Amino acid sequence: MMMRRRGAPLLRAAATTAVVAGTAGAVRHHQDQKYANQAAQQQAQYEQAYQQGAMAAQAPAPAPAPAAAAPGIDMAQLKQLGDLHAAGVLTDEEFAAAKAKLLG
Repeated sequence: MMMRRRGAPLLRAAATTAVVAGTAGAVRHHQDQKYANQAAQQQAQYEQAYQQGAMAAQAPAPAPAPAAAAPGIDMAQLKQLGDLHAAGVLTDEEFAAAKAKLLG
């Protein structure tokens, strides 16, 4: 008959504990990697959204639409008066009087 050694159950228990601990460590490592990847993705999304928001805040406002000329006003003559005034041909008073006459 074969005699059992007293250390065998203890050795088996130690081996089982080592396997369980190793498996738990591997699972924990996998979860840590998974959460680290998710955190990195969320951070990248946050930074992208922040940059887009900052860019939108820096975008210049669209220029207002030019005012439509009132009916009966000759825009070419008004522009010609402005050019004459800018060139110094017309004084401020002459320009104001001619513009008032044109605009009626």
